[in-house]
Amino acid sequence: MMVYDEGLADRIRDAMDGEHGVVEKRMFGGLAFLVDGHMAIAANSRGESMVHLHPDATDELIGPHVSATVMRGRELRGWLDLAPEATASDVDLKEWVRRTVDYARSLPPK
Repeated sequence: MMVYDEGLADRIRDAMDGEHGVVEKRMFGGLAFLVDGHMAIAANSRGESMVHLHPDATDELIGPHVSATVMRGRELRGWLDLAPEATASDVDLKEWVRRTVDYARSLPPK
């Protein structure tokens, strides 16, 4: 049984190529990519991504194909769900990866 979109995970790996401190870990029913111990981006079984960015950026980034992450009925500030359309091109995916990696590196190492 596939619990995450392997094609999306491969694309995320490619977009993170050359980044140091990246670890893959199964979590939230998907495959998460941690940077220096902080979850940056995850792939799920529906071809969607979940990214971690500065909480203050949440509202400005919500739009077509980008929504706030909601878990157990609660919005998680700083976490965004990206529909497949938001990362359909490699250029778009790389931009989201760059943003989330930059944010993860701004946090104290775990």
